[in-house]
Amino acid sequence: MADHRNGNGQPPNGKATGAAYSIDLVKFSERLKTLYSHWNEHKSDMWGSSDVLAIATPPASEDLRYLKSSALNIWLLGYEFPDTIMVFMKKQIHFLCSQKKVSLLDVVKKPAKESLGIDVVMHVKAKNDDGSGLMEAIFGVIRAQSKDEGGTVVGHIAREVPEGNLLEMWADKLKNANFQLSDIANGLSDLFACKDKEELVNVKKAAFLTTNVMNNIVVPKLENVIDEEKKVTHSLLMNETEKAILEPSKASAKLKAENVDICYPPIFQSGGEFDLRPSAASNDELLYYDSASVIICAIGSRYKSYCSNVARTFLIDANPLQSKAYAVLLKAHDAAISELKPGNKISAAYQAAFSIVEKDAPELVPNLTKSAGTGIGLEFRESGLNLNAKNDRVVKAGMIFNVSLGFQNLQIQTTNPKKQNFSLLLADTVIVDKDKTEVVTSKSSKAVKDVAYSFNEDEEEDEKPKGNAEANGTEGYMSKTTLRSDNHEISKEELRRQHQAELARQKNEETARRLAGGGAGAGDNRNAARTSADLIAYKSVNDLPPPRDLMIQIDQKNEAVLLPVYGSMVPFHVATIRTVSSQQDTNRNCYIRIIFNVPGTPFSPHDANSSKYQGSIFLKEVSFRSKDPRHISEVVQQIKTLRRQVVARESERAERATLVTQEKLQLAGNRFKPIRLSDLWIRPVFGGRGRKLPGTLEAHLNGFRYSTTRQDERVDVMFANIKHAFFQPAENEMITLLHFHLHNHIMVGNKKTKDVQFYCEVMDVVQTLGGGKRSAYDPDEIEEEQRERDRKNKINMDFQNFVNRVNDLWGQPQFSGLDLEFDQPLRELGFHGVPYKSSAFIVPSSTCLVELIETPFLVVTLSEIEIVNLERVGLGQKNFDMTIVFKDFKKDVLRIDSIPSTALDGIKEWLDTTDIKYYESRLNLNWRQILKTITDDPQSFIDDGGWEFLNLEATDSESGQSEESDQGYEPSDVEVESESEDEASDSESLVESDEEEEEDTEEDSEEEKGKTWEELEKEASNADREKGVESDSEEERQRRKIKAFGKSRAPPPSLLLRLLLKFLWFFLRLPLILLQRLSRRHSDSTNDSLSSSSSSEPESDCISEVITTNGISISSTKQLKVVTMKAEAFRITKIIGMGFKRPIGAVGAVCRLPTAQRVDDDGDSLPSHLTKTETTASSPLLADDDAHLLPKSPTASSPTTEPTQPLPLRRRHSSSLSNEDTFLPRKRQQLSFVGLFD
Repeated sequence: MADHRNGNGQPPNGKATGAAYSIDLVKFSERLKTLYSHWNEHKSDMWGSSDVLAIATPPASEDLRYLKSSALNIWLLGYEFPDTIMVFMKKQIHFLCSQKKVSLLDVVKKPAKESLGIDVVMHVKAKNDDGSGLMEAIFGVIRAQSKDEGGTVVGHIAREVPEGNLLEMWADKLKNANFQLSDIANGLSDLFACKDKEELVNVKKAAFLTTNVMNNIVVPKLENVIDEEKKVTHSLLMNETEKAILEPSKASAKLKAENVDICYPPIFQSGGEFDLRPSAASNDELLYYDSASVIICAIGSRYKSYCSNVARTFLIDANPLQSKAYAVLLKAHDAAISELKPGNKISAAYQAAFSIVEKDAPELVPNLTKSAGTGIGLEFRESGLNLNAKNDRVVKAGMIFNVSLGFQNLQIQTTNPKKQNFSLLLADTVIVDKDKTEVVTSKSSKAVKDVAYSFNEDEEEDEKPKGNAEANGTEGYMSKTTLRSDNHEISKEELRRQHQAELARQKNEETARRLAGGGAGAGDNRNAARTSADLIAYKSVNDLPPPRDLMIQIDQKNEAVLLPVYGSMVPFHVATIRTVSSQQDTNRNCYIRIIFNVPGTPFSPHDANSSKYQGSIFLKEVSFRSKDPRHISEVVQQIKTLRRQVVARESERAERATLVTQEKLQLAGNRFKPIRLSDLWIRPVFGGRGRKLPGTLEAHLNGFRYSTTRQDERVDVMFANIKHAFFQPAENEMITLLHFHLHNHIMVGNKKTKDVQFYCEVMDVVQTLGGGKRSAYDPDEIEEEQRERDRKNKINMDFQNFVNRVNDLWGQPQFSGLDLEFDQPLRELGFHGVPYKSSAFIVPSSTCLVELIETPFLVVTLSEIEIVNLERVGLGQKNFDMTIVFKDFKKDVLRIDSIPSTALDGIKEWLDTTDIKYYESRLNLNWRQILKTITDDPQSFIDDGGWEFLNLEATDSESGQSEESDQGYEPSDVEVESESEDEASDSESLVESDEEEEEDTEEDSEEEKGKTWEELEKEASNADREKGVESDSEEERQRRKIKAFGKSRAPPPSLLLRLLLKFLWFFLRLPLILLQRLSRRHSDSTNDSLSSSSSSEPESDCISEVITTNGISISSTKQLKVVTMKAEAFRITKIIGMGFKRPIGAVGAVCRLPTAQRVDDDGDSLPSHLTKTETTASSPLLADDDAHLLPKSPTASSPTTEPTQPLPLRRRHSSSLSNEDTFLPRKRQQLSFVGLFD
């Protein structure tokens, strides 16, 4: 949620002095005069004839809210003073607050006395005092005034509910003080209606930020998502937009982040669900952008607590109705804005919009919103300036309006529910001036050509020839300078080659010693993940909440979801739920679908339940049906919210469990003055939403402490935990930074990190392009550049002084063992590359290779590097890749991609000077497999020459026998890669279609009388080998050269012949394969229809298939299907279980069930000793023990036998149901809950 404050700042809670929060006394005097003048002029009609104004500001809250008491604080004093009472009288002003707030407010006594002759009286509330005595003193002064003037009327804000002990006591005493009370909300609204110049500037800056976010963040993001057909949720777009507002630099807005905030969480709506109210929220549904779809975006931002708003509607391949409705709305919106002129009635704006709609599209009048917007300022919605048909107030200069107009609940004829309903919305912030009406959000265009999109594939095809021409133009390009040679360079290269040969010998010896000693790398020390079995919802059946109705219930306290299954409420811990979703069909039936975590899936491959509940059946999926879509959505939202909270808590718990305990920070105290650097930002940022605050970094006895004015934003970095410290001044960057790379992780907010960075922006990232074009010799331009240089130099010097003092501190004897010193990256050795997802400038230092500007940060310790392999190096390549192999072979290699080839020589020189062995290769290698091979058989790796298999020159000069010996490490050539891919695809198809292969084997063997393709291929390979090994090796060498230079040549004739034979063989067998599959489908459907017709009864609700014993699959489809079962509010439509042929565990509530007749996979009855085996499942899947409920096997000829009696239960749970529960089977089964109760 955004920052809770209405104001641009709050008085500190003991963290700063009054110097940090200074009240503008000139503005205070002017606005205090305005307040008393407006009060005296409109006392009877707007201020309720009040003689005294009592304003009580509630305590601070994390909720986003707009209060008139807070607005008065900001308007008059510049800041919000929470938990403060202000009482305005004719000759006195009384403040009741804490001592710290009084110290800030003392400065207003003099200007109040000089401007209006009013005395300011401070009532200091002690920490343990309830303030009752101070309140009685204020009431005494009010009563003394009433004796002079008669009965006293005390005005207060009636709609604001008192919060906190102080305000609750004040409200109670005020009611019992025998004063006549009146509401002064209208007076405050009219007081705030007309803004002065400073307020207008604040609104314009807020509008500038809002339009920049819309133009530079929202619109490009939407276009990218739609163009690349990405799946993005509304909530994700909301979060990204909110971050852009809170960090104006992202939106190219030259505003300080501490002065901005959001008016409300950004709103994104699409897919038929629209709400045009400002209180609407972005849901978790995916953005819908198919043809004839509508997307509504609404953004509101604040600057120094003054609001602005903009809303736009985007049309995707709009149909005629949508186009017409938008054109009418655009015309009506402009008409409403044009009527906002001084002297006009506010109602004229809505009447103008209504007239346009009534004239151009009378059928859309019922869908027009009932208001055209509201006033805006310190409050997002100023109640007295509502643009409706009944407001007869007069528009005045200085008023600001949020003109918001739309059509809601429009419908088109279609079967797609996401297109059937749509709405349109337009909103702009408008300032009323004496001469004109200014739309300050007009930079965000609402013209049809800018909001209507049409995505045609023909336009993309026109661009392809151009792209191909560009590609062909650069193909085979080679600089002439690469062919020249110089004697000096050759000698330098020869020296480097000799040094690298010596490094190779040393590195192989070092690696051999480490592998021989078992030091391949540290093991995986990650703790086992907490499984769902460790989470207990209820310790016993008695702890279950009493059943109300057979409806899905969410137990927030015990973090459980209770599902109605067979008339009983079955509990599942929310951690066992994988996903939950809802959907609606054309019959207005709503479905809720819950998918559980089950062992054996990629979601939980190491679940301890696999060994705890061996031989159990797991509930995988359950679906319910309801007629109430509102209730369905509420249930889904509650489950998602609860699951999100549990997952976040468990994730943070798991991260904190792996942290290494740090020593406690010893403050400097009186020993020495802390070394301090102020106005710094931290990365990673603290969690939570709202405005970010800069902080101060201090060096103490044994570590650093970074803190802001908020008490919960504090980070301690111990000296003993620092592995590397970097100082990078701003040269070509916009920030100067201090970076600490740590030995062990620490928590920054709720994030676990090994890298902590503190930085300061040396100049504004945004450059203002407005104001006309300046010449190169413009004095203002030169002066501005000089100011920027001076600021950058000052910040760099402050950081340098801090670094020098800390280095002196680290030079003391007690820190000699830590070997700490600030390292500075060497920019002249830097190069561009892609270490993660985006390109960055990577810079070496004396001990590391770092990239400290873009996140995630890159810090590679040079002493931990085993070797470096430069891949894709060739004359025809514009860039290459760098692979860093660490000494810990169990650690993944680091790849830095797309390094320009111009940096190759510099990187080689740097690696050689730092004694790092590097190799070059023309291809990218599979390093995961290579390192696995080395760790599995280190002796063979040592015997084969160690890392010399990467030596490209040595590999090319060896014979074919050496190539075979290096097969485990050398990348495969083109032909081997294609064969391995074919084998992999074949193996995947074997896994996916076991049954089809078994059925096709006999038929294929009967039809294939000649040699198979594999035999023919072997004969061709043998014939090629008979021609000689030398020719083969020469051919392979030519292929490698072709691939290295990136040229495409025709493959050898033998390869063409093989490909031709493969295609010919496939097309000959295609008709036979199709006939076989069609016949199999026909036989399967016939068997299914026979089975269902013989075992189903139209009037019974039952299970249509049988659960088998442990170790035998459930059925040929391995699923359990339960037909529709009626319930009061929900109806179970599908329960899917999974059968396994290996031991598995149980998740959720495990129920012991009576045994039914067992059948094996072939449909035959099992031996009698197997029918007595107890079966467990995660929900009561067997509803009845009647024989006719079991499916008839197509091969079984004997009639079914009667099932055995139910086994005794350990615990019994019964629920009282009404007589209307006719969906239950004739014999109700008792359940025994095991999984969550043990």
